[in-house]
Amino acid sequence: MELFDNAMLGLSVALSWNNLLYCFLGVLIGTFLGVIPGIGVLASISLLFPLTFHMEPTAALIMLAGIWYGTTYGGSTASVLLNVPGTPTNAVTCLDGYPMTKQGRGGVALLMTTVASLFGGTFGILLLMMFSPVIASYAITFGAPEYFSLMLLGLVAASSISDGSFMKGLMMVALGILVGSVGTDIYTGTPRFVFGLLELGDGVSLIALAMGVFGVAEVIASIGRVNIRELDKKSVSFAAMKPTKDDMSRSWMPMVRGSGIGSFFGTLPGTGPSLAAFVSYAVEKRVSKRPEKFGNGAIEGVAGPESANSAADQTSFIPTLSLGIPGSPTMALMLGALMIHGIAPGPQLMTEQPSLFWGLVMSFWIGNILLVILNVPLIGVWVKVLTVPYHYLYPSVLMFIAIGTYSVNSSIIDIMMVAGFGLVGYFLAVLRYPLAPLILGFVLGPLVEQHFRRAMLISDGSLMTFVERPVSLTILVLTLLIALWGVWSGMKAKRLVRSLENKDDKTAENA
Repeated sequence: MELFDNAMLGLSVALSWNNLLYCFLGVLIGTFLGVIPGIGVLASISLLFPLTFHMEPTAALIMLAGIWYGTTYGGSTASVLLNVPGTPTNAVTCLDGYPMTKQGRGGVALLMTTVASLFGGTFGILLLMMFSPVIASYAITFGAPEYFSLMLLGLVAASSISDGSFMKGLMMVALGILVGSVGTDIYTGTPRFVFGLLELGDGVSLIALAMGVFGVAEVIASIGRVNIRELDKKSVSFAAMKPTKDDMSRSWMPMVRGSGIGSFFGTLPGTGPSLAAFVSYAVEKRVSKRPEKFGNGAIEGVAGPESANSAADQTSFIPTLSLGIPGSPTMALMLGALMIHGIAPGPQLMTEQPSLFWGLVMSFWIGNILLVILNVPLIGVWVKVLTVPYHYLYPSVLMFIAIGTYSVNSSIIDIMMVAGFGLVGYFLAVLRYPLAPLILGFVLGPLVEQHFRRAMLISDGSLMTFVERPVSLTILVLTLLIALWGVWSGMKAKRLVRSLENKDDKTAENA
């Protein structure tokens, strides 16, 4: 009964004209930016992040969330039609979606991605509604040691599961914490790492960092990389979208399994929709009676991963809203939006801001329905967007980045930081350093410091407070295990690479 009352409260908030408008704008812009190869969800959210300064907190989060799952929908369009994933999450969709396009069944593939995304999103939202209050009711008893341990777990998990080696991920987390420590110490009022610049007294702008690392860097990296192919427009007409009975019968169970897999991985820190989609694809290929069809236009290879990444999009809000622990850099930006408006993330959010929490959750239903309504009739528009030359498109993106950054504080320093972080982000990407842990370290770093210092004050400086409390000790042990697993898997990967190199050398010598 309480769940029903909360849902009704959220629905009344989500259905207000203001929030409906921002939900619509979020999913529309998210879909548009998701269609464009090379932009991605982080760059998309970073582009619109400055607008949240001038909005109500609920409307801001609803719009950012719409961009989040809207890019996943839009990214599948480029994957299916061009074999170029609009976002990394949709990379696995290329494996069978593009072969379906070459067979003249691109319309069917696009329709199934929409149906699968709606199915997975619905599954994820139901879990979010049922389990977030339960988790928050336990987490509300947590103290500073438990919060410190939880956030440390999130940072280590992001380092071990992100692309690249564990040590590189850990280095990027440390760099993010270092950048996040710039500014005035909240306890002593002492400036830290400001180098005499008054503009850095309030710290580095999250907008400048996100836009630089994920906006400018992505644009630089995408130049010359996107290859637009000619599209057969007949294959994506309304008449060509109707799936056969065999298509539908082969898609239901993959969608169910994909939703379960995506919901599981969405709740884990550092994993998210990309890993969920690849695991779903591997599972479908394993359980299929026709595994040889995968990679050649198997509809299961489209339905499963698309439902998985959509479910993961929704369930990733569970740790973010319930515990205040972002499981991905996108969720870190969501927390940043909350903190900018002076709202403390965590289990108190449900009790102190029930209309915000439940309004956001119920807006997910509306957003997913809007995406279905928008995507099918607008496929022709997205096809035209895909044919726009990147040398016209990306300069416009850079212009909006500069305008958006300047509009927040009217500061030239912020634009200079965007340019600097863009170059740094690009070179780090070239050197294969994962950029996602950088944002997590930046957002969580100050919170980790606050809870650590608070725990030290309460315990009179005794580090034993972290191991004397059972919950904190359990989380720290889990963190240590994840770190050891990350080191071990990294060493194993290096040994594998060396063995392959030795085999190649021996083959060359024999030749």
